[in-house]
Amino acid sequence: MDVQTYATASTVCALLAGRLSDDTLGAARDHYSGGESELAESALLLGLAFEGVGITREEQELIRASLEEPDNPDLDDVAVIDSVPPLTYRFSPTAPPSAPDPSRADVVLSTDAPRHGGRRLRRVWREPLPGARDGATWLYVLQVAPGTDELGAYSALTSRLWVVLQEKWALEVVVEGSLLPPYQAAALTAARQIWPG
Repeated sequence: MDVQTYATASTVCALLAGRLSDDTLGAARDHYSGGESELAESALLLGLAFEGVGITREEQELIRASLEEPDNPDLDDVAVIDSVPPLTYRFSPTAPPSAPDPSRADVVLSTDAPRHGGRRLRRVWREPLPGARDGATWLYVLQVAPGTDELGAYSALTSRLWVVLQEKWALEVVVEGSLLPPYQAAALTAARQIWPG
């Protein structure tokens, strides 16, 4: 996979965040990061079809541009929609008292963020609305320097969380100062900065 195709795959994953389930999108991101483009494509295309997530014509063309085989018939199984649907999550800087304690994850991610191009780490509480694929959880947003491998940072940090804490948290990696898709923009707007403190 060349650099441009990898960048397109990263963009596709960012656009589908909040629409595909966290696990499906996480698998695609990990496979792309690991150089396993065929597995990433399968996870993405089968996930879209299985979860009933529609894509716009523009998204379809981006996905096609990122495929090893642009004529992959699995892409034709994904519904095409006129426009991106509204967000199915609401974001808040604070969580209800019953929310899990994220302090250990704060430490792990804050420690590792600089190794992966991190400039700022923020955390927000994500609450599902009707139609959401996943439940309520803490979502981390890592803002990275331009030129950072966003998929690589995602994969490294989510793996680190699992290895050190056996914890899984939602994570989005975005380039600081870039124009963000609606999901990441809404999360970042409500998020509280964790690092630097």
